[in-house]
Amino acid sequence: MTHPFLIVGLKTATLFLGGMITFYAFRAYRRTRSPALRALAIGFGVVTLGSLLAGAIDQVLMVDRELALIVESGLTAVGFAVILYSLYAE
Repeated sequence: MTHPFLIVGLKTATLFLGGMITFYAFRAYRRTRSPALRALAIGFGVVTLGSLLAGAIDQVLMVDRELALIVESGLTAVGFAVILYSLYAE
């Protein structure tokens, strides 16, 4: 049994928190011009975008939930790869 209100609430929290992390990482990049902080902001932005797109695919397009999960998982993996890169960038 699914709990759609719980899912929507958690997705909303993810979007808000991910958006705030992205915003503050981008502000830090603008202040310091550090490529690592730019990559960090991009990485968190991609992860947050994945959550947004998965929610939109699931709620608005009404297609198979597996597609939403594939989109979210793919963008999360890409975002985490960029975040990992940001930890090694100079």
